[in-house]
Amino acid sequence: MDNMTFFGKRVVFLGAHPDDIELGCGALLARIAPMTDVRCVTFSNNQKNPLLTRLVPEHYASMAVLGVPKEKVTLLDFETRRFPDARQEILEAMIKIQREFQPDIVFVHTKADVHQDHNTMTAEALRAFRGRTVLGFDVIRSSYGFFPDFLVAVDEADVEKKIEALRQYETYRTKYYFDHELTRATLVRNGAIGERRYAEGFDILRIVASFGYPAA
Repeated sequence: MDNMTFFGKRVVFLGAHPDDIELGCGALLARIAPMTDVRCVTFSNNQKNPLLTRLVPEHYASMAVLGVPKEKVTLLDFETRRFPDARQEILEAMIKIQREFQPDIVFVHTKADVHQDHNTMTAEALRAFRGRTVLGFDVIRSSYGFFPDFLVAVDEADVEKKIEALRQYETYRTKYYFDHELTRATLVRNGAIGERRYAEGFDILRIVASFGYPAA
């Protein structure tokens, strides 16, 4: 039996680049997509790199595997590795999401991420989504010292969907962090920390909640 159940009517996932959301919390996204209103917003489509021209359709295909249709996926065109130079514009884009979608829960990169685009996203999300619960996901290739302090149980079907979603990225098929064994091992390790079979792990950037008893 789970120690705690949490829920949001509207949940937004924010990633710097295509693949970040899937790598960081694809199993959780697969789990909640059928039961709540989700939006996935990626801030760079990476289309200034001529080697990544297939990335946009791969991203849509990946999200479809997780149960997120194209109309709930947004790709913006901020320049990769230049996010610190566009902090104000990124903040304004997030404020627009906050105003129009009004999410209950926000997922963004962990504070332990050393990629300049990722940590810019986190800092601006905490400014834009004041008064909202914000949780940080881990992208293993660019984090340093991440340890999950918020664990969400997922099941075998969620794990398989995450692995299948990552397989849609033919562009990155040789990257070590797309290896299905690493993906599964990370979910097993997080599960072990929480004494579950599998879990997606996050750090707590901000929790806003009220305490109460369930109705009898």
